[in-house]
Amino acid sequence: MRITAVETFDIRFPTSRELDGSDAMNPDPDYSAAYVILRTEDGWAGHGFTFTIGRGNEVCRAALDALAPLITGIDIGDLGEFSRRLTHDSQIRWLGPEKGVMQLAVAALINAAWDLTARIANRPLWSLLSEMSPEALVDLVDWRYLTDALTPEAARDLLSDAVPGRTARSRHIREVGYPAYTTSAGWLGYPDEKVDRLARQAVSDGFRQIKLKVGADQTDDVRRFALARNAVGPDIRIAVDANQRWGVTEAIDWMTALAPWDPWWIEEPTSPDDVLGHAAIRRALTKAGPGGGPIRVATGEHVANRIMFKQLLQADAIDFVQLDACRVAGVNENIAILLLAAAFGRPVCPHAGGVGLCEAVQHLSFFDYVAVSGSLDDRVIEYVDHLHEHFTDPVVVERGAYRAPTAPGFSTRMRPESLVRYAYPEGAAWS
Repeated sequence: MRITAVETFDIRFPTSRELDGSDAMNPDPDYSAAYVILRTEDGWAGHGFTFTIGRGNEVCRAALDALAPLITGIDIGDLGEFSRRLTHDSQIRWLGPEKGVMQLAVAALINAAWDLTARIANRPLWSLLSEMSPEALVDLVDWRYLTDALTPEAARDLLSDAVPGRTARSRHIREVGYPAYTTSAGWLGYPDEKVDRLARQAVSDGFRQIKLKVGADQTDDVRRFALARNAVGPDIRIAVDANQRWGVTEAIDWMTALAPWDPWWIEEPTSPDDVLGHAAIRRALTKAGPGGGPIRVATGEHVANRIMFKQLLQADAIDFVQLDACRVAGVNENIAILLLAAAFGRPVCPHAGGVGLCEAVQHLSFFDYVAVSGSLDDRVIEYVDHLHEHFTDPVVVERGAYRAPTAPGFSTRMRPESLVRYAYPEGAAWS
């Protein structure tokens, strides 16, 4: 699996025209992907990407081009070493240790390498990972900065405890799928009529949880939440997402105002870097819900690396871990985050939507259930019905559940015609 070429693309979709993806911090997103293809000397190709919302996607592509010389000409048989080659380079690391644009580019390259590996193995990635030995999985992780919270030995024991049930859980997940929730009804730019209609449709489609964007105007949020609750009834979970809009005190006050409508969680209530702020919000909301129950706290889509997740868990700052397939350093670092979440007993409910995020992150959740946590309790994967038609192995969601991917790879390969049409700025979709 020697890499002979690294091809990069700036792919953007004009989603701002319909306000798809709009929230309190990002009112006009154009869902985009800095996309990469790794080609090998014997004709194989691996596909990966990182997600942005428009401007700046060219910066991520430039970062991919800057990293390409580090991996061109090397064999990627050892994916632990491949990951470390990209994350340990001293000069690149100076630009921002395991965070920022370089981390996004590293994620795209590592994910492409895993897609390549799974294609050669003729297996969907989740299945390939789920059959690896505990020792092999532990060796994929960069344990720097983690051992005060979880040691490699403890992680190996955790994984070994899950081995006896792997076969049964793999069979179960193939048969019933993985629970999903939808954000399709909740974009902040949607009018009330559309929120009401799409919320009702979500329940009809089998979803037991939906999510609303909040944070721009409290009066509007109260009205929209009441409207959504009326549409779906008392038994459907409604999560809310502030997309980092608030400070700590504001988050507590705003969620107290929304509490009568029983929010399931508040997502990204403040800066993803503010570990202590998340902890303070969580403590304040422990008995803020109807009947004195909790309003839970979730975060993760903008958390830069495994060390930040470690601190959020150590500080008891979050109820749900929302890893992202393309934010941290790809599959390897997400395995570390899954292990940390399991060790601290926190459910993983990944961030998805965007361009291809649903396609990619489903593999991590299926793997988590089969080989790491062994649980589906309070676990859901976000689902947004946008842009799946641009992938050769699009996600399948039926009756509110992700169906297990069966095609070889990481489901990250975009259709060649989409790469041409949505290339920025020369593609037909932009001209």
